[in-house]
Amino acid sequence: MKKLFSSIAGVALSTLCISVASASQDLYFSEYIEGSSFNKALEIYNNTGANVDLSDYSIEIYFNGNTSPSSTITLSGNVADKDVYVVADDGSDPAILAETDLVSTSNFFNGDDTILLLNNGQIIDVIGQLGVDPGSTFGTAPTATQNQTLIRKSNVTDGDTNPDDPFDPATEWDGFDINSFDDLGSYSDDGGNNGGNAGMCRDPATLISSIQGVGSESPLAGTTVEVEAVVVGDFQGSDGLNGFFLQEEDSDQDGNPFSSEGIFIFETSGVDVTVGDLVRVSGGVTEYFGLTEINNVTSVTVCSSGASVTPATPVLPAANSEYLEQFEGMAVEFSQPLTVSENYNLGRYGELVLSSGRLINPTNVVTPGAEANAMQAANNLNRIILDDGQTAQNPDPIIHPVPGLSAFNTVRGGDTVENLSGVMNYSFNEYRVQPIDAVVFTNSNPRPTAPAIEKDDAVIRVASFNVLNFFNGNGLGGGFPTSRGADSYSEFERQKAKIIAAITSMDADIIGLMEIENDGYSANSAIAELVAGLNAAAIAGTSYAFVDPALSTLGTDEIAVGIIYRADRVTPNGIAATTNEGPFADRNRQPLAQSFQSNANSKKQLTVAVNHFKSKGSCPGDSSINDDQGDGQGCWNAVRTEASNFLADWLATYPTGVEDEDILIIGDINAYAKEDPLTAFVSKGYTDLIDAIGTEADQYSYVFFGQAGRLDHAVASASLVGQVKAISTYHINTDEPRVLDYNEEFQSPAQVESLYNADAYRASDHDPVLVDIKFGGSLGATMLIFSLLGIYRRFILK
Repeated sequence: MKKLFSSIAGVALSTLCISVASASQDLYFSEYIEGSSFNKALEIYNNTGANVDLSDYSIEIYFNGNTSPSSTITLSGNVADKDVYVVADDGSDPAILAETDLVSTSNFFNGDDTILLLNNGQIIDVIGQLGVDPGSTFGTAPTATQNQTLIRKSNVTDGDTNPDDPFDPATEWDGFDINSFDDLGSYSDDGGNNGGNAGMCRDPATLISSIQGVGSESPLAGTTVEVEAVVVGDFQGSDGLNGFFLQEEDSDQDGNPFSSEGIFIFETSGVDVTVGDLVRVSGGVTEYFGLTEINNVTSVTVCSSGASVTPATPVLPAANSEYLEQFEGMAVEFSQPLTVSENYNLGRYGELVLSSGRLINPTNVVTPGAEANAMQAANNLNRIILDDGQTAQNPDPIIHPVPGLSAFNTVRGGDTVENLSGVMNYSFNEYRVQPIDAVVFTNSNPRPTAPAIEKDDAVIRVASFNVLNFFNGNGLGGGFPTSRGADSYSEFERQKAKIIAAITSMDADIIGLMEIENDGYSANSAIAELVAGLNAAAIAGTSYAFVDPALSTLGTDEIAVGIIYRADRVTPNGIAATTNEGPFADRNRQPLAQSFQSNANSKKQLTVAVNHFKSKGSCPGDSSINDDQGDGQGCWNAVRTEASNFLADWLATYPTGVEDEDILIIGDINAYAKEDPLTAFVSKGYTDLIDAIGTEADQYSYVFFGQAGRLDHAVASASLVGQVKAISTYHINTDEPRVLDYNEEFQSPAQVESLYNADAYRASDHDPVLVDIKFGGSLGATMLIFSLLGIYRRFILK
């Protein structure tokens, strides 16, 4: 219960109520009496928030279906805010005349069918339908005749300005028996609220905790309530959330940690409320896609300002799936640091996924099955959306990070935020924090300006790089949009500039490509255009070329793998080999293998096999072994595992014609580190290089559903592994918001410029993997280090 003259944060509250809210734009009819004989009256209610001079107002009476008024009554005097003005026949019952402000002698309700209320000739309310004679059934229960009393329902706060729409009194009026006029001249009817008049500030009100209850749905859904609480977040307007959040004063909270003290008020009229206002609201309780809210608001009254409430302090990970429900609608503040685990939808919806520590894809670190499922369940409890207080898509500006996202002011995966505060909201099946103030991020994962491993001229650097649908149209500047990739030549030029910047910054000698257009190897092909662009951008003495397998296309998929190389550093040896047999006949893209020798020492050579296995999506739905088995590996795991085994056996036949056991398998395997396709390579005698010698920073190349992991791999044959000097994942892409890529759609003209730079960042959605090989390295010391590191990673860190 509300306590009269209680205080908030030591500030005494006045009982002065300032009505701002769902106040009507003008006057409207609140009561209609057509009783027996001369018992005729009209009551007009003022809910405008100010006193009204009636000299500009009039009433028109229409009879028998006519469209011209039979009589007009000019009003006079004033009507105070929240007061009524009564017009009656001069022969009415004395009880009616006692409440009357203006007496009419026209016997004006005798046979009428439409009544208009006008301000300077403009219709502001209507009873009946113009031009329609209702006959003897003009009314609603209980009498269903013209001769009765109608009182406006409490949820009506504006007049009907359309005289031509059908009139059904039951939609806006309560009906009473003939000669019922006891409520004339007052605000209430039959104990209810007349004309939308709400209770006064500090009157008893429904506690928000009673509305929220302790479950996910309100026990009061479908009822009408009045609440009085403090505004903790104002997000009105169609570009906002169309409403504001209220939270009970600290003294009115029920002390039950499982019942929320906050609620969302869906209010589209644009009421003038501010954070800290104590506000009284009348409306209906509803569940809107899982969010408990008050809508159909009939009144909003600002009682005072300058109040404060104590924010709740949720903690991640949540104790259970219902944990955050207890904070719904409340001001919250996280005392723990939170990490950006995903920024994929930052440009589209203004969203970031935050968690306590970075979320890792389970099968990247634990065995598929029960262990992975347990970790996934824990991950699901350790995430929340930081939103932007808007419902609009493609916001401009994008408010995170302050003063706004740009190509030079980013928020990356792995960045952190301290003391996050805002209001807890729920929408689109996610709990969200809607910020009140600007959110400040710590640059905990800065952009790399170069690969983590420094290039040694004595090594050959091999890179794996998914170029995310690099399609060049017809190769002559036309042919856009293509089936994938850029929608226009302008977008393609932006994409090409980023891809070139990324490749040149790698300083790699051999680059395996995935998702390049499978349009052959002519001068107009995508791979030829990329190489030409690299050579145009290269420093003197650097020369790029590509491997041509002498095929019109590499398989039948729209995308293919490819190999480009620095001709000044390495030379292809043997033939470019591929296979379309077994698991590479369908689903998995055909691999491409090429042997290379070092230009500095022709006796030093290796074979590089580039791959892009079947993705986890587009499940077969046939309950086969390639459907999702529920173990965390997703769909098509069997196809990918078969490809690993087949590829290893195929490479053992030396398909390039070079009988050298130094083999490096690279590419987008579409499987995480602990999944079957990777363990299959290990069972065939290959070493997962990142698992063996990579750092913690190398353990991801892709983010999906806010979870980081590595889909891009490098596995080495037993003879090669001891010659690997270093390996690194180059985090230029997956940590960056996708809106910073080359695309121009869904952006304002200003954003097309501000969100783009021709640099390496967000050139793709996968991070490149770099492997440095120093031929002839000592196997003994290197393998000892590898073995010790492997033991440490598998048993000490597990």
